[in-house]
Amino acid sequence: MKRGIIVALFLLLVIAVIFFSQDRSSGPLQIGIIQIVEHPALDAARQGFIDALSEAGFEEGVHVVYQLQNAQGDMAVATTIARKFVDDKVDLVLAIATPTSQAMAQATEEIPILITAVTDPLEAGLVLSMEKPGTNVTGTTDMTPVRTQLELLKELSPKARRVGIIYNTGEINSVVQAQIAKEAAPGLGLEVVEAVASNSGEVMQSARSLVGRVDALYVPTCNTVVSALEAVVIVAEENNLPLIVGEENSVERGGLATTGINYYDLGFQTGKMAIEVIEGAEPSEMAIQSADKVETVVNLTAALNMGVEIPDSLLQRAHRILERE
Repeated sequence: MKRGIIVALFLLLVIAVIFFSQDRSSGPLQIGIIQIVEHPALDAARQGFIDALSEAGFEEGVHVVYQLQNAQGDMAVATTIARKFVDDKVDLVLAIATPTSQAMAQATEEIPILITAVTDPLEAGLVLSMEKPGTNVTGTTDMTPVRTQLELLKELSPKARRVGIIYNTGEINSVVQAQIAKEAAPGLGLEVVEAVASNSGEVMQSARSLVGRVDALYVPTCNTVVSALEAVVIVAEENNLPLIVGEENSVERGGLATTGINYYDLGFQTGKMAIEVIEGAEPSEMAIQSADKVETVVNLTAALNMGVEIPDSLLQRAHRILERE
C-alpha cells in the first residue's frame, strides 16, 4: 500500500513538473498598453503600472513583454490598435484614458482590460457598476475633486466671478468634469464660460477666445487640452489670468495650482490590480478603485507670471511648492 502511494505521488510530481515546464515554455506574459496621447500625466500613469509589475518580480523582457501603442489623439488609430491587440491575443491590456479604454472595450469582451486615468467608467459605458464591473474591465478612476479645485481658484483669486473652462466635448471624461464645474460654480459665486477644443491644435485659439470674458482659467484632466497645456499657460501669463489645473503634472508645466491626484501613484495602484488579475482574479468582480490621496501643489513661478499673490495659509498646507526659477 505504501509503495503504491509513493508511486502515485511520484507520478503527480512528474506531471506537475511537465505542466510548469510547458507553462514557462509558452513565453513571457504579453501585455498591450494603449494610450490616447502623449503627455506627462498619462506617461506617469504608464510608468507607475510598469513599475508595480517590476516590483512584484515581472522582469521586462523575461517575464513580461509590453506592446506600447499611442493613438496620438485619433480614435480611428485607437480602434486599429485595439483590434491588433485582439489579433495578437495579448494576455492583458492596460488602457490609459477614457477614449482608448472605450476603443479597447469595444474590441474584446474576453481579454482582461485594466483601465487608468478614466474619469467616469460607468458614464463611459465600460462597467455596469463601480462596485462590481460585470465586464472584462476594471482598474482605477482619476475623478478629480472639481469643486475643491474651484474653491482653490477662489482662494487664489477672491474677486474672480467668471471662470473659463477649456475642454474637448468629444471626451466623456471632460464633459463629466465640465458638468460638475457648472453645478458647483454658482455656490462659489462663479459663472462658468466654456471654450471647446476638439484637437490640440485648437487649444491656443480656444484659450484666447476667453480673454476679456473671464477672470480666471480652469483646465480639467482633459487629454486634448492637457496635451497642449503650454498654449494655455502662454495666454494665462500674457493676460494675468490665474490658471487652475486638474493634476500636478500640469502645475509642473506652468499651471498655477491644483488639488489633485498623482498619476504615477494611480498607475502603480492599477498595476497592483493587474497582478491580482494575472494571479486569477476576475475583473468583473473587482471594484473600480479611486486614488488613495490628493495633494495640493502650487507653482511660485506661475504665480509671479500671472500676477497672483499666494496666501500664506495655502503655502502652509501645500504638499508641494514649486519654487521660483
